[in-house]
Amino acid sequence: MGMDVNPASEASEKEYEAPPVVRAEHSEDSFTRLLEQQTAKVPSHVFLFASFCSMAVSLGLELSGRERPARFVGQWAAPLLVMGVYNKLVKTLGPR
Repeated sequence: MGMDVNPASEASEKEYEAPPVVRAEHSEDSFTRLLEQQTAKVPSHVFLFASFCSMAVSLGLELSGRERPARFVGQWAAPLLVMGVYNKLVKTLGPR
């Protein structure tokens, strides 16, 4: 009995190029392009550092007994990390 071979396995090794955006509803406006160009200038580690700072400030506020501001500032960490990931994707893949 021979080995099972997937005929599509060789096709998956070929490089895949994404098709260009041709529909108008998928194109980005000039404001989005401007935002991406400006945020691409910010280093990605700035977002990571800002999220760590928000966690540290939140911890400090929590330890000092200010629970509501601590929770408010502590919720900034996740959006800052998401912005960092988006920034890295824009730099890596470029605007589409």
